[in-house]
Amino acid sequence: MTLADTCLTVPIMSKSSRYRLHRSLGYQLTLASRLQEKFLDEKLKSLGLTRTTWCILLAINNENLCYPSDIANFVGIDRTSTSRALRQMENDGLIARKAGIDDKRTTKVEICDSGKALVQKGTPFAIENNARMQAKLADGEIATLHALLQKLHQGEDISLNRF
Repeated sequence: MTLADTCLTVPIMSKSSRYRLHRSLGYQLTLASRLQEKFLDEKLKSLGLTRTTWCILLAINNENLCYPSDIANFVGIDRTSTSRALRQMENDGLIARKAGIDDKRTTKVEICDSGKALVQKGTPFAIENNARMQAKLADGEIATLHALLQKLHQGEDISLNRF
């Protein structure tokens, strides 16, 4: 049997049954996400932050979350990634971790002044990035997109190892 004979035995897919990458929802969501991330990541990098450390600072500063598990749930990353990020942020002087008062097995996280300063410096970048993306949509489209995206991750485990 020749190579040509082998190729003839493989069923040929019709054009309608082919997977079209650029028409897939996953590809379009990923592309939109990467475009949004690109601008913000560059700005956060100028502050010495990653998207993960930025989100953790927001969780602590803006949402008043102080327990690693609550921070992990808020950001949407797993506990291991959160612990690793908190350790590095503590080394960088952005946060402080303390044993719980009632239960020494628990850890409470507090934001330091240097972390608060980075939240203030980074917030205009995040607002600008959000406005840049939303300017491409009409008000009704923004609300619809939010609802559709929430519907897509409804009932899913959104805990990721990175954000």
